[in-house]
Amino acid sequence: MYHHHIEDDTHYPGLSVSKGIATPPMRNPYKKTFKHRPQYTTADFVQGILDGDRTVLSLAVTLIESANPVHYAQAQEVVEQCLPYAGKSLRLGITGVPGAGKSTFIDTLGSAIVTSGKRLAVLAIDPSSGRSKGSILGDKTRMNVLSVSENAFVRPSPSAGSLGGVARKTRETIVLCEAAGFDTVFVETVGVGQSETAVHSMVDFFLLIQLAGTGDELQGIKRGIMEMADGIAINKCDGSNIDKANLAKNQFQNALHLFPMPESGWLPQVITCSAYERTNIDKVWKMIMDYATFTQENGYFNRKRRAQGKYWMYETIDEQLRNSFYRNMTIEKMLKKLEHQLDKNEISSFAAAHKLLDVYFDIKSNKEDER
Repeated sequence: MYHHHIEDDTHYPGLSVSKGIATPPMRNPYKKTFKHRPQYTTADFVQGILDGDRTVLSLAVTLIESANPVHYAQAQEVVEQCLPYAGKSLRLGITGVPGAGKSTFIDTLGSAIVTSGKRLAVLAIDPSSGRSKGSILGDKTRMNVLSVSENAFVRPSPSAGSLGGVARKTRETIVLCEAAGFDTVFVETVGVGQSETAVHSMVDFFLLIQLAGTGDELQGIKRGIMEMADGIAINKCDGSNIDKANLAKNQFQNALHLFPMPESGWLPQVITCSAYERTNIDKVWKMIMDYATFTQENGYFNRKRRAQGKYWMYETIDEQLRNSFYRNMTIEKMLKKLEHQLDKNEISSFAAAHKLLDVYFDIKSNKEDER
């Protein structure tokens, strides 16, 4: 708005003030406005998943990963209603030493699977991501083919949490992916340590990706992981590394013969391959399919899945009990005092634990009485 200035007075004929421009609006008129994300009911989530809607599936997985108790309750309803439509995929666990080329291998094998007409979901377990913020997002960018494929769903792991919590969320995500029509599921272990055990407990076939030419190959991997493996793929068998890869293959085959025969009755195989040059990837997939056929015929396939179902029931109970205990405000206050007493050797570890548990069970008992 233009205001009168004294310089415009007729007494000052040589002076004037231009009107200038109008005051610009406070909001940028060119800025795009985004609509709020729609609120989905449980029925909306389930229907969207069954229809194969990738956006709804992604939102449902985010719901599973949420720490909000309200979200957790709804997520459990969604998972429960999707269960009757799940269980029809082949679940493949993939682990390997750092630098073994897991991302390239998954992209190469996955693109072959997608090209054959199947639908693939790639998930990850990364319990270390709460500290390091993880690297699976970087892995996703290296999956050049799968990350843009309409028949592939690549999902980074939860951003934080204990191994048990992250693993449970991944297992529930498998259910949703299967209900959405994905008939093949890859579960990659990104962290190290016990994450291999968690992956093994939710997949049908456990593949170990190994490297050659790194010294004593058998020292590069734990015996426990070797025993869990249903097959070993020695990657990067190309160029000057071919002889080393073949030598490593013989070493691993000899080592596997020293282990007891697995409960499945399947003798793990060792295959050399190159994800970069796409050689022998078809042999790795054939090994996986042969295993599936073999274990389905002898009944081990379904027996293992039933055992896994029981395992995750107990794991979920353990996780919920731990959360309930440590999130109790009275317990939180007592823990700090007892830790101080432990530092001063005023109480034993066992006495402190029993004191905490007694108080916790008293709180629970009183709540039950109030009902």
